Amino acid sequence: MNANTLVTDPDTSPARGSDTLPGDTSSGGCGHTRPAVTELRLSAFRSHRSAVFPLGRMTLLAGASGSGKSNALQAYEALALLGSGCDLATAFPEPAECVPEGAVADGQGRRGFRIGCTVDGPAGPVRLDVAVQAEPRLRVVGERLTGGGRTLLTTALRDPSRSVVEAAWHTAGSATVTRGPLPDDRLGTALLPLRVAGSTDAQLQVLAAAEQLVVALRSVFACDPRPERMRKPVPTGPGRLRRGCDNLAEVLHRTRSECAKRHARLAAAARTGCAGAVHDLVVEELASGRVRALLARGGDRGATPVGRLGEGELRYLGLALVLLTGPGVLAVDQVAEVPEAYQSLTVLADGFDRSLDPGQTRQLVALGAEMCARGHIRLVGTINDASWARGIDGVTVVDLVP
Repeated sequence: MNANTLVTDPDTSPARGSDTLPGDTSSGGCGHTRPAVTELRLSAFRSHRSAVFPLGRMTLLAGASGSGKSNALQAYEALALLGSGCDLATAFPEPAECVPEGAVADGQGRRGFRIGCTVDGPAGPVRLDVAVQAEPRLRVVGERLTGGGRTLLTTALRDPSRSVVEAAWHTAGSATVTRGPLPDDRLGTALLPLRVAGSTDAQLQVLAAAEQLVVALRSVFACDPRPERMRKPVPTGPGRLRRGCDNLAEVLHRTRSECAKRHARLAAAARTGCAGAVHDLVVEELASGRVRALLARGGDRGATPVGRLGEGELRYLGLALVLLTGPGVLAVDQVAEVPEAYQSLTVLADGFDRSLDPGQTRQLVALGAEMCARGHIRLVGTINDASWARGIDGVTVVDLVP
């Protein structure tokens, strides 16, 4: 733990409760049966140096503006993109901005950054650390995957004139490692399943560690409800919620008929987080073929289109929908070949309390803690004021000091 972070309310208790919603599963007290990122490391990234963030089922990064909360979530999302097979340019569209403040270029004009994470799961704790050169050209210059007390993969840039790194992965036997080139614009760990045969115990250990890390990183949904995009009617489609929640009405059109129990929970959340009486959340099909969401007021009081709600109410509804739906509804590309019982969906929510009043924040934190305790999701969010979250069982608060 570095000097500018403080942790309260660590996540040490097992998931509790047997009244699960449809589709919910939980690991209970049996450990990490589903791969999950349990630590984020920013060795040198933007405003952070030697920063280590422990991540529980629900983690809130708290602090004033400028403390680096959003930077931490950006690094997490970048790792998720790399784990999904994206190239560096996709994960870091502005790489120069990721270089630590005050970092000086070497004699060849090179500057970069370093990030990493730990993933717990059936293979035990697996640690990934990546060094990225941002200037003069974006590329991976070093990567290390460790697990079970062994270094399972290392990569290094040997020849700057070539667009490859030299990789070495653990094989045991007479030749303790196998060497080969890997592209310098991708995460080598994500490519190992394509390069390792899995014919020996050592190779199986490498594959198990790499696959555990990839499963955890690919199962990430970055969420940032955008009220200005949520007000207009939308066409119907597959009903998978997008990052900005702009297709909220389309998703409600699907989930209202597919899962009455969860829809009832969402309507109950709307009653506590939206102004005025709320009887239900309904969807109206318009003559244009589009749909719009409305708050049914009950009796003869009519309905209010969600487009008329305030920013805080819309963000509240979007986040509540995310917490109550799951991977089958959220637009996240999970690993299809891995059974759902072994996957863990992680929601990244920057500005978890943005535009919300204290009552809405309390309701969302409580709902998030409940759903995370069920094993439904994991959540990492940023929050300005963590006073509403302290003392809630299962919530880890990490205080960042500018």
